[in-house]
Amino acid sequence: MPVSYRDIAADLRQQISEGRYMPGDKVPMLTELQAQYGAGYQTVRSAIALLEQEGLVVAVRRRGTIVRERPEKRRITRSRQVFRDEVGYYFDPTAQPWVALAPPALRWGVVPVDLAALMGIATGSEVFIRDRVMGDNENRTPKQLATSYLPGDLARGTQLVEADTGRGGIYDRLEEMGHRPLRWSEAVSARMPSPEEAEALKLPADVGVPLLRIVRVTTSPDGKVVEINDTRMSAEEFEIGYSIRRNASARLDDENGDVDDD
Repeated sequence: MPVSYRDIAADLRQQISEGRYMPGDKVPMLTELQAQYGAGYQTVRSAIALLEQEGLVVAVRRRGTIVRERPEKRRITRSRQVFRDEVGYYFDPTAQPWVALAPPALRWGVVPVDLAALMGIATGSEVFIRDRVMGDNENRTPKQLATSYLPGDLARGTQLVEADTGRGGIYDRLEEMGHRPLRWSEAVSARMPSPEEAEALKLPADVGVPLLRIVRVTTSPDGKVVEINDTRMSAEEFEIGYSIRRNASARLDDENGDVDDD
């Protein structure tokens, strides 16, 4: 059976994974791959194109196909806690020093279809939207996009629609409006970025880098959703980390009969 482009891509992918081709190394030329795998030109070219789509290799003018350098991932620890400093609430110690790199983009708009059910409102309902680009204040490097969706009937005519929502931000304002204590839940997923998101985060244009997406739902004590925050960042640069504790069903007794791992 003739070798397929997927077979060739799988073999090269494994060699990259195992370090036989390191970042910056040049992979064999197409003619060399043809001879190595006994395959036609279009077959090996499709294999390389697949690896390019996966972000493993990149074509460099006058050098050929190179194993792509990738940033060392930074861990975002989701400890299932909310923190507070002099600025207001935050949910991730890694992101605490980040600042808004520009004033928030404010607008009235339609809630995204995938968030309407979470908000408990009909598809197409009007919401107030706050878009922010957050990043390192020293080198002005964007790290995440954060978009807040606020129910229209809740936000209209309040400080929630102002560019400067005051000390403590929208969460302090919501609690002052009688929705205290706020509660939060979140879900993590991934998707490909839109061209605008890729540009805002300065993602490489020559490969497809997915977004790590954290959707946080803010509710009042009566269960009413008062905000949804949609945070996106490079899945190539960040990963989600958390500690794992033993459930009571998995605990072990020591020699004295005491239960370990509190």
